[in-house]
Amino acid sequence: MMNRLRHLPRRALLLICAALPVGALTLWSLGSRGGSPVEVPPLPAPQAPLTVYHLGHSLVGADIPHLLAQFAGSGHAYNVQRGSGTALRAHWEESEPILDFDKVNAAPIWRDPKEALSTTDYDAVIFTEMVELRDAIKYFDGARYLNRWADLARKGNPNARLYLYETWHRLDDAEGWLNRIDADLEALWLDELAARDDRATSDQPLYLIPGGQVLAAVTRAAEAGEINGLSDREALFDLLPDGTRDQIHLSPLGAYIVALTHYAVLYHRTPEGLPHRVALADGTVFKALDAETARELQSIVWRTVTLLPRTGVASAKSEAS
Repeated sequence: MMNRLRHLPRRALLLICAALPVGALTLWSLGSRGGSPVEVPPLPAPQAPLTVYHLGHSLVGADIPHLLAQFAGSGHAYNVQRGSGTALRAHWEESEPILDFDKVNAAPIWRDPKEALSTTDYDAVIFTEMVELRDAIKYFDGARYLNRWADLARKGNPNARLYLYETWHRLDDAEGWLNRIDADLEALWLDELAARDDRATSDQPLYLIPGGQVLAAVTRAAEAGEINGLSDREALFDLLPDGTRDQIHLSPLGAYIVALTHYAVLYHRTPEGLPHRVALADGTVFKALDAETARELQSIVWRTVTLLPRTGVASAKSEAS
């Protein structure tokens, strides 16, 4: 039965999960350890604001950590290291350049990741890998470097919550943007990228921030005419200076949705009711459609997050019920 489930399309899998009792979801999580499903222990909801470290690239961006801090409120703090298209290997190996390092990393938000993760300063640490993800795994040894970074964070703080932030590929991907999101979570993000770390540890596993899954769920709802004022995926992506659509970097609306996803996973709280009028990292005021439509987006985020046990949120929900 489990082997059959593991080969179902992602959309069908989420529909099956929706029909299961919440308690049943705590027994199974996407991904595998040596061919067997990975079970992640339940995470209790945090009882205080978090201090978070984000390690990644331009799909982390400046706005997502900044919006997450707004949603979380007083006491939430964060540091980052980013680059453009940066692999986890480049963050680790000092001999490898990080593209646009000086443009996107400045104190006090920037903090050297090896120094930072060697301390007990962070309640949560979020890693992501470069895309094309197949190249990251094959040519940049992504699985090994993810495990290295996670182990460094574990040694620094055995109580820190560790997360893998699932992103997405280009809108114009030859295999289809939604197809890649559906297929890649299990086949690449979990069964390949996270597999080495999954085999190595069970006490402090990597949980999941399903950015790609949420964008896909919002896209499907929008393109089915279910979201007022949002009709297609392109609105989730930015415009380039020449007015053409950026094929991978998020618009403020896309960043808003993915920041809601981070909030839901890290804080185990529904984002429904969070403000739709926010300040971006550059100080620009942004309004995510209207309040009613923003709540529809927030509901999709929460539903997606709680259907995926690897987030830890479904387990916590079950524990509290």
